[in-house]
Amino acid sequence: MFQLYISQPFSSGTVDLSKVNRLLIIRLSSLGDILLTLPLIRSIKKQYHDIKIDFLAREEYKDTLLYNPYINELLTFKHGDNSVLFNRIKEKQYGLVLDLQNNLRSARIAGMVSAPKYKFIKRRVDKILLVNFKIDRLKSAPPVPVRYAETLPGFKLDNNGLELFIPEEKTSRLKGDNYIALCPGSRHFTKMWPEEYFVKLGNMLVSNGYRVILLGGSSDREACGRISRAVTASVDLSGDNDLLQIATDMKECRLVICNDSGLMHAACAVNIPVVVFFGSTVSPFGFAPYKNKNLILENNSLTCRPCSHIGRGKCPRKHFRCMLDITPEIALNGIKSLL
Repeated sequence: MFQLYISQPFSSGTVDLSKVNRLLIIRLSSLGDILLTLPLIRSIKKQYHDIKIDFLAREEYKDTLLYNPYINELLTFKHGDNSVLFNRIKEKQYGLVLDLQNNLRSARIAGMVSAPKYKFIKRRVDKILLVNFKIDRLKSAPPVPVRYAETLPGFKLDNNGLELFIPEEKTSRLKGDNYIALCPGSRHFTKMWPEEYFVKLGNMLVSNGYRVILLGGSSDREACGRISRAVTASVDLSGDNDLLQIATDMKECRLVICNDSGLMHAACAVNIPVVVFFGSTVSPFGFAPYKNKNLILENNSLTCRPCSHIGRGKCPRKHFRCMLDITPEIALNGIKSLL
């Protein structure tokens, strides 16, 4: 049975973290969402040096936090039996729980701890209003990292962006310079700039003297392969779900060109400028590049945007103009201005 809970505010209206010895943060998925928690983790630890921060995430996303010096212990949630994990959480004497996932599963886990709990406000109604009725109550909403911090009443983030910690033994697969990375993948069709556009843009970049590489995980392998074969002298480095290797290769690039995806946030976490295509989603949802040099390319003339806050399998209007109207020529001009 799921045990639900209500956030328990402190009487002062703020959280006195100096009285908290151990803190549990829950954000199980996904890649981008976990990366966006990094400013909060850093800010808490730098303001309260003695606090011990444990973080619970799905096992497949552990590389995002594996070498983070601000985390005391990284707990991983696996597919299947998690009884050992749950017993460990129950045994620990947490003084506070931050549920940044805010779903039934995370509520059940948080309910195992007898301590004050705060949960991330997802603003579901505002998303529904924006997607279905184009009533925008998110226009002035802060980005998600700031909203994560607002989960703690009265707490303020530092002024720095995302950061990803990579061990020294991880080395880039790239030799030379003047690289630009193409990351064509995303979980949903309506968040993906067309492959043929990536091909045309890639060849235009090569003609302008840049060296093109393709980056992505196992789910992006086929698309990256097709694009790489069609782009002159490009190098396909996709295929492994090794975030730290991808990020290491990104650090050798002048620019990362991507969709609204987890790899967009990974590029931001290693301080590489990004050019991002926003199709069915929009930046008021809070997932725009955070405190990093960027250019968002989107079609603001369409009244049907956004058609989803997470993406769709096909365009509901069957024209897909949110992406098709952003031509490779437009993208190239934007890249030149950014560089």
